[in-house]
Amino acid sequence: MCHPALRRALIAAQHLRDLARLRRVRDRIDREYARPLNVEELARAAGMAPGRLSRQFRLAYDASPYAYLMVRRTERAMALLRRGDLGVPEVRRAVGCASSPGVFGERFTELVGMDPDTYLLRAATAPGELPWRVTRRGPVPSGPVSSRNEEATATEPQLA
Repeated sequence: MCHPALRRALIAAQHLRDLARLRRVRDRIDREYARPLNVEELARAAGMAPGRLSRQFRLAYDASPYAYLMVRRTERAMALLRRGDLGVPEVRRAVGCASSPGVFGERFTELVGMDPDTYLLRAATAPGELPWRVTRRGPVPSGPVSSRNEEATATEPQLA
């Protein structure tokens, strides 16, 4: 057995390495939100097991990697809708949600408080009344992990 102080130091060092890995995962999601991403790929790139990545990410950022990805996609969609030159289907494709229009609409509504079509309409008529960021937190998406990974495997053109 190692000395308790040495053990604490080793645990602290591992914690710092994990935090650095989690920051890289978060930064990748921020950069590549429109690409198909899944936990297995993110975990492999971070050198972590998928379950460990999910647990640690949730502890660090108060959301699963999938929920964090959906917030990023929703915020980008909000910006594109406010711009006004794209319709909802084009925006959905641009943020990486072309293969799951129902999921996109549900999550957008949960996070923004209105559906994307209403948001687009209000952007044209009352832009000052619109939220610019996701300010409310919807429920964490439920269901089997495989359904989240199926969304992530769709191949879509890179728009942004």
